[in-house]
Amino acid sequence: MNQLLLDITPGWQPTLGNFVAGRNLELLAAMSRALAGDGERCFYLWGESGGGKSHLLQACVSAALAEERCAVYARGQVPPMVEVVALDDVELLDDAAQVELFNLYNAMREGGGMLLVSGKASPLHLDLRDDLRTRLGWGLVYQVHGLSDAEKAQALAQHAQSRGFVLPPEVTQYLLRHGRRDLPSLMAVLDALDERSLRLHRAPSVPLLKEILQRAT
Repeated sequence: MNQLLLDITPGWQPTLGNFVAGRNLELLAAMSRALAGDGERCFYLWGESGGGKSHLLQACVSAALAEERCAVYARGQVPPMVEVVALDDVELLDDAAQVELFNLYNAMREGGGMLLVSGKASPLHLDLRDDLRTRLGWGLVYQVHGLSDAEKAQALAQHAQSRGFVLPPEVTQYLLRHGRRDLPSLMAVLDALDERSLRLHRAPSVPLLKEILQRAT
């Protein structure tokens, strides 16, 4: 399902501006300050899958690249050292990669770079080298809180607007009741709904959404 839907997603990019903060306002503000060169520049984000960790990491990299700074995003592997480094899913690192991240963390901290790392658990509960877990806890550690249904509805409406259409409330309600709970999956379904409505010259509707969900099962 996810691969089919994500293949037709257009050039929408995660940014700090299109992140629906919910209970993550303090984290969003801290990241904005760090990108501006103010305050702590090493972050560890943790929380459930689909809660927004990847969005935030990719948004910071995009913001840095827009300012013509060297920045890189990677998942489950340690990228080279540049001015802004974002590493998703730290729990996927093998022993050798954990050593690489330990060295990168020290180099980034000494060199004044910005390092963002994410994982499913807090540093204390990560199955990693003790010295690496300690390093990840040195900077700012934030749990990324998932959105309420009302906040997901806001995010979906915002995403629909970015694609140039208005999302009827009844479509949003049906999607939240019958779609998967994580926001990336919900947005992928919304993208598929938009693509199908354009192809069939039909307005987005609950019957059309049902067709999308049935095709994806």
